[in-house]
Amino acid sequence: MIARFAKAAAAAVLLSAVLAGPALAQKTTLTVYTALENDQLAPFKAAIEQAVPEVNVAWVRDSTGVITARFLAEKDNPKADLVLGLAASSLLLFNKGGLLEPYKPAGADKLKPQFQSKDGVFVGMDAFLGVACYNTVEGEKAGTSAPKSYKDMLDPKFKGKVVMPHPASSGTGYLMVAAWLQNMGAAEAWKFMDGLHENIAVYTHSGSAPCVQAAKGERVLGLGFDMRAAREKSNGAPIDIILPAEGAGWDMEAAAIVKGSKNVAVAKKVMDWAVTKDANVLYSKYYALVAHPEVKNLPPNYPGNAEAGMAKVDLQRMANEREDTLKEWSKRYESKAAPKN
Repeated sequence: MIARFAKAAAAAVLLSAVLAGPALAQKTTLTVYTALENDQLAPFKAAIEQAVPEVNVAWVRDSTGVITARFLAEKDNPKADLVLGLAASSLLLFNKGGLLEPYKPAGADKLKPQFQSKDGVFVGMDAFLGVACYNTVEGEKAGTSAPKSYKDMLDPKFKGKVVMPHPASSGTGYLMVAAWLQNMGAAEAWKFMDGLHENIAVYTHSGSAPCVQAAKGERVLGLGFDMRAAREKSNGAPIDIILPAEGAGWDMEAAAIVKGSKNVAVAKKVMDWAVTKDANVLYSKYYALVAHPEVKNLPPNYPGNAEAGMAKVDLQRMANEREDTLKEWSKRYESKAAPKN
């Protein structure tokens, strides 16, 4: 897998050079690790390069879990200059290992408090939540009711009709598991997940896939990514978007400089851009909850009470417990993981 990413990174840099021609000679290429969705890469690249003309962004992109594992595997020989658009819990894990370069951009103190790291090692961009997508048509056929809480999802009528993201692959999957552990307590949370596992059809490797499957009627209930849920409902899918009574797990996307980068000066300029109002306007095209308090852009069908419905979550604890949590989760539930491509 590492070799595949190395080839992909080299190809991205080469393609950028071919397309840019001589103009690239005056630019500094930043290798940026990200979990941004594929359709976001071009707009983000254009916005960054317009704001910082001397930079050429070369993306290395995959899901949160894969990028996190890759970064940690490279800890003795980092390949990235910057991480942008990755879960803050992953960045806190990197920071615990001394892998990030602290830098607090001017203007970072204007962001909402929860988007500011205590030690200035990263800047928050936007927040994403885990929600439930309930297909009302398929639910009626199955004789189920829309769940109001996570524990309602243990109803035997949901057996084989629920899908959620694999927490080792998907940031959305991990934030759900972490929130259950923190808010229910370990013993009760594992008991709950044991029960939920009985109803799970498959654990996907994408945070968006569960709500997409529910929207298509392939599953009755999908635990997934908040923005995908709103998009599917806006596209006409017969789904209810549910924020469970116990509170929705969440994480935030963030940006940080990689320690050991040879391009720190230019990376700092990108970080300066990342906290601006203009950058947050861009984030708000893809996420409802962003760091800058003056930027608001709730999409159609997005739950109006989402911010109030966020569970109490300690992101540092999420980072500290990640390895042990995933090991225990895989031991219990890996049998229903979707095949990897």
